[in-house]
Amino acid sequence: MGNKTALLDKIKKRAKNLISGANSCHEWDHTERVYELAMCIGKKEKADLEILGLACILHDVAREKEDESEGKICHAERGAILARDILEKNGVKEEKIEKIVHCIETHRFRGNKVPKSKEAKILYEADKLDAIGAIGIGRAFSFAGHIGTKIHDKEIDLEKTKQYSVDDCAYREYLVKLRYIKDKMFTKEGKRIAKERHKFMEKFFERLNKEVDGEI
Repeated sequence: MGNKTALLDKIKKRAKNLISGANSCHEWDHTERVYELAMCIGKKEKADLEILGLACILHDVAREKEDESEGKICHAERGAILARDILEKNGVKEEKIEKIVHCIETHRFRGNKVPKSKEAKILYEADKLDAIGAIGIGRAFSFAGHIGTKIHDKEIDLEKTKQYSVDDCAYREYLVKLRYIKDKMFTKEGKRIAKERHKFMEKFFERLNKEVDGEI
C-alpha cells in the first residue's frame, strides 16, 4: 500500500508540473475533481482503483499542447504518449501501463476512440461530469473569458461559428457539447449524477436566455 501511495504522489507531482500551463478550466483543480469523482464511481462499480487513479492523474498532461494548437493537437492522444513515458520511467509494469494508456487515449468527448475497460469508461464519465452542472457552467464561462468571447449570444449560429474563436461563448459550448453529455454515460452511477447535473445546467441557460430579453 505504501509503495502504491508513493508512486501516486510521485506521478502527481510530475503531472501537476505538466498541467501548470493549461488554461483555467483545465488547471490542476480539474484533475483533482476528476480523480475524486472517479474514485467515488469506481468504488461503487468495483473498478481497479490503482489503474483508474493513475489514469485520472495523467489524463490531461497534454492539455496545454491542445490549447496552444487551438484544438489541432488531440490532448488524449498526445497525453497517452506522455503518460506511457512517465509510467515507464517510474517502473510501472507494462500490463498496467497498457490499461492506463487505454483510459487516457479514449477519454476525450470529441475523440474517435471508444473506452472499453471499466476504468476507461469511468475516467470518461468523471471527466465529462466535471463539464456539466454548476462546475461545468463555471468552466464554460472561464474558457470563454480566456479566449475573449462575449458573455452570451442567445441567437448564436452554430454553422457560422467555430471552436477557439471569439464566438465560442459558454452557450455555444452548451449547444455543441454539454447538453449531450448526459446521454454518453456508461455506468449506473454516472447516469444518475449526469441526470441531476444536466437538469441544473438546462435550467440555468433557460433563465439566462430570459434575462437577456429583459425578463425577470
